[in-house]
Amino acid sequence: MATKIYIVYYSTYGHVEKLAHEILKGASSVEGVEAKLWQVPETLPEEVLGKLGAPPKSDVPVITASELPEADGFIFGFPTRFGMMAAQFKAFFDSTGGLWRTQQLAGKPAAALVLRGVAKRLPP
Repeated sequence: MATKIYIVYYSTYGHVEKLAHEILKGASSVEGVEAKLWQVPETLPEEVLGKLGAPPKSDVPVITASELPEADGFIFGFPTRFGMMAAQFKAFFDSTGGLWRTQQLAGKPAAALVLRGVAKRLPP
């Protein structure tokens, strides 16, 4: 039985998503590992995203908290905003309260990919 790793990210401009795809390639190359890419729900209206110059979201599936217990481990990726994780990812983490209460994620390893201040510096 393969070890399931969920790579869960939020990306406004595509930078975190690009790195998440590279992590997916690496994780998928490990024998016995089944890696899957997910994005968290967007919380900004389309109008705001348009004014920010954000590209359209990709077709990577959007995850809900109820899907997390299916994984054996996680890699979370998000940008920072003023030293904090992006609000979209915080909203997703906040939605996992029921999983915390019932300890459904206890003992599952996790890692984080955090980007800071790259929106105007890196090509997507």
